[in-house]
Amino acid sequence: MMWLGLFVLIIVVAAYFRLALPVWSLLLAGGLLLLHLFSDIDPSQKYLLWIVFAAVILPLNIKQLRRNLISKPVYAVMQKLMPTISQTEQEALDAGDVWWEAELFSGKPDFSVIQNLPPAKLSKEEQAFLDGPVETFCEMLDDWQITQVDYDLSPEAWQYLKDNGFFALIIPKEYGGLDYSAYCHSQVVLKIGSRSGSAAVTVMVPNSLGPGKLLMTYGTKEQKDYYLPRLAKGIDVPCFGLTGPDAGSDAGAMPDTGVVCYGSYDGEDNVLGVRLNFEKRYITLAPVATLLGIAFKLYDPEHLLSDEEDRGITLALIKRETEGIEIGNRHFPMNQAFLNGPIRGKDVFIPLDSIIGGVDYIGRGWSMLMECLGDGRAISLPALGTAAAKMASKYTGAYARIRQQFHTPIGYFEGVEEMLTEIAGQTYAINASRVLVLNALDNGAVPSVISGIVKQQLMERMRRVINDAMDVHGGHAISMGPLNFMGRGYQLIPVGITVEGANILTRTMMIFGQGAMRSHPFLLKEVEAVHNKDRAKGIRDFDNAFFAHVGFIISNIVRTFWFGISFARLEKVPGDSDTRYYYRQLVKMSSAFALMADVCVAVLGGSLKRREKLSGRLADVLSNMYVMTAALQHYEEQGRQKDDLVLLKWVCEDSLFNMQTALKGIMKNLPVPVVGAVCNFIVFPLTKPYHRPSDKLGHKVARTILQPGETVDRLTHGIFNSNDKSDGTGRILHALDLVLKTDTLQHKLRTAYKQGQLSSRDRDAYSEAREKNIISEAEYDLLLEADAAIRNAIKVDEFSFSGWQVETP
Repeated sequence: MMWLGLFVLIIVVAAYFRLALPVWSLLLAGGLLLLHLFSDIDPSQKYLLWIVFAAVILPLNIKQLRRNLISKPVYAVMQKLMPTISQTEQEALDAGDVWWEAELFSGKPDFSVIQNLPPAKLSKEEQAFLDGPVETFCEMLDDWQITQVDYDLSPEAWQYLKDNGFFALIIPKEYGGLDYSAYCHSQVVLKIGSRSGSAAVTVMVPNSLGPGKLLMTYGTKEQKDYYLPRLAKGIDVPCFGLTGPDAGSDAGAMPDTGVVCYGSYDGEDNVLGVRLNFEKRYITLAPVATLLGIAFKLYDPEHLLSDEEDRGITLALIKRETEGIEIGNRHFPMNQAFLNGPIRGKDVFIPLDSIIGGVDYIGRGWSMLMECLGDGRAISLPALGTAAAKMASKYTGAYARIRQQFHTPIGYFEGVEEMLTEIAGQTYAINASRVLVLNALDNGAVPSVISGIVKQQLMERMRRVINDAMDVHGGHAISMGPLNFMGRGYQLIPVGITVEGANILTRTMMIFGQGAMRSHPFLLKEVEAVHNKDRAKGIRDFDNAFFAHVGFIISNIVRTFWFGISFARLEKVPGDSDTRYYYRQLVKMSSAFALMADVCVAVLGGSLKRREKLSGRLADVLSNMYVMTAALQHYEEQGRQKDDLVLLKWVCEDSLFNMQTALKGIMKNLPVPVVGAVCNFIVFPLTKPYHRPSDKLGHKVARTILQPGETVDRLTHGIFNSNDKSDGTGRILHALDLVLKTDTLQHKLRTAYKQGQLSSRDRDAYSEAREKNIISEAEYDLLLEADAAIRNAIKVDEFSFSGWQVETP
C-alpha cells in the first residue's frame, strides 16, 4: 500500500506541476527502482511491473512508435469527425491577438501579464482636450432639444465637432488628426455620453468601425493621403454599410454584389472597375455621410483580374454623389436622434482604386472588419455603457439620499438599498472591465475575444444598472422631459445590446467558440493538423499537440480537485491579505473552466458550436473571470484604496457565484449525465463554495453612493457634472449638498419633536422651532433653502396639451 501511495503521489505531483512526459516518466522509473531494491514483494511481481512500465511508458516517450500505435489511428478518426472551418470562421479566428483570455484558458494564469501593464492615463494634451473642447461641447448639448424637438444635433454643435477634431480622435497627426490613445478616445465618448447618448454615438462612429479605421490599417498611400485629411477636418463625414435586410449576423449570406467589368467613371471611358448593387440598413450617419464604406461580395466572371471567379467579401469607398447611390430616409432607433438610415446602390460603377487597400485586399473584407471591429466593441460601446452606469450611480445614490418617505431617506430602506448595491457594484465592474481592455489596446494588443467579452458583459450589466435605477427613481424617471436624465438612457439600452454583434450571438457563439479555438493551448493546433494537406506533417503536429493536450487534461483534473478540497489556500498569487483569497479563487476557476471546456469538446465534438446554451454558459465563466481579473487589477492601479474594498469584494463574490452557477448548469445539461456527475465531484468535491454577496456587504456597498466622498468620486470619474441648479442633474447635487448641510438641524428637530417641544416633525415645524429658539434665524433660512432645493430636485416636467411646450407649475 505504501508503494502504491508513492506512485500515486508521483503522478499527482507531476500532473499538478505540469512536468513534461519524460520527466514524470523518469520519476516513475525512480519509484520502480526503489521498489525493486527495497520492497519485499515477490521478484516475479517486480519484473512484471517493469514489463508494464516498459509496455506503457516507453512507447509514450518514443515519438515514432507513439505516432504509429496511437496518433495515426486517432488522427484518422478525427479527420472524419472534425468539422471543416468556413472562410468567415477562419477569418474571424485569424483576427486580433490572443491576450489574457489565453491565460484563463490555461488553467494556470500568469498574473504578471496584466500586472506589468502601466496604468492607463491621459497625456497633458489629452487631458486638455477633455477639460476644454469636450467640456465646452457638453455644455452646448440639450438632450431634450436634440431628441424631442430637433431630432438632430444643432448646426452649431455639428460645426464645433468638425472644427475641433472630434471626428479625428484616432487619425494620425501627419494627416491632421489628434492620434489620441484608446483610453482618451473612451473618456471622450464617456463624458459626452453622460450628457447625450445621441451626441456620443455621433462622435464615436467615425472613430470606430468605419472608413477612417479601415484606411489607417489597410488603405493605400494614395487613399490615406486623400481621404484621411478630409476626414480629420470634417470635410467628409463617413459611414459604413455592412448590415442589410437579408444579412445581419450571417455576413456570409450577404446578397450585395460587385462585378468586375469596364465602365465609365469621372468622364473617362473603358475604366476597369466594379459595378455594385447593394441594399444596406441601420447605417449610422448615412443621412449626412459624404463618404460611404460598403461591404459586398466580389465576382470576376470574365476573369479580368484572375482565374478565380468568386473573389469573396471586399470593401470599397464610394462618394455620396456617385451615380446610382441612393441615401434613403432615416430610421428612428428608440427615440435617439443620432442620424441613422438605409443606403442603396443600383448599378454603381467605381474604379478598382476605390477598393480599400487596392486589389491586394480583394476578398479580405471580412478579416479586415474583424480586425477593426475591436474599436467599436472595446472602446466606443463600453464607454457609452460606462457613462450610463456612472450617471446612475452618482445621481440615483444622491436622489435616494434626498428623497424621503416616512421621514426617512428612501436609500435607507433595504428594498431600495438592494438596488443601490447592484448599481454601485456593477458600475465598479463595468468601469474596471473597460479600463483593462483599453490598457491592453494602448500597449499594442488587439484582443478580439476580450473585446467581445467587454461589449457583451458591459452592455448586459449596464442594462441591469439602468433598470434598477429606473425602479429607484420611479415616476421621476418615467416622466419624460428636459429634467429627466434617465429616460433616454433607458431607451438606448437595446441599441447597445444589438449593435456591433448582438449580445445573444456574441455570448452563445463568439466568446467561447472563437475563444476556445484561439486561446486554448492545443485545440487550434489539433484542428490545423487534422486539416493539413500534408498528411505526414499533419500527423507529426497532431501527435505533439494531442499528447500535450492529454497531459493538460490530466493536470487540470488533479489541480481542480486539489483546489476543490484545499480552496487553493496554498497557491502562490499576488495581492495582499485583503485580495489574495480572490486571486486564489480565480486560479481555481481557471483550472475548472479549462477542464470543463475540454470535457465539453470531448463529449460533444463539433456539435458543441450548435449547443449554444452550453457554449453560452462556458462564455459566462470566461467572461466573469475577465471581469473579476479587471476588478482586482483596477483596485491595484488605484492604490488599494481601503474605502473601495467593499466594491471589489462585491464584484469578486458576484463573479464567483456567476461562474459557479454557469459550471453547475453545464454539468447538469451534458448529454451524458454520469460525466456531469464526475465533473461535479472533481470541481466541487465538498460543497458549493460560493454565494451571492451578503446583505451586510451589500449594505456597505450601497452606502458608498448615498453621499459625496472620494469613493463615489472615483467610481463616477469622467462624467460631465453640471453646476446649474436648473439642470436635470445639477439640481440633484445642489439639493444633496443642502440636505447634508442641514442633516444635524433635522436631527435637532426630530429630537425636539420626540421630547414634545414641537407639535410636528414636518416642514411646518420650522417656524415653530425658530419661535421657540430651537434653531436660529440663519438655520431657519438654511432649512427653507434646502426644502426648496429638494422640491426642485424631485420635480418632473409638465407639458401643454397643444405640444411639447414645457409648462412651469
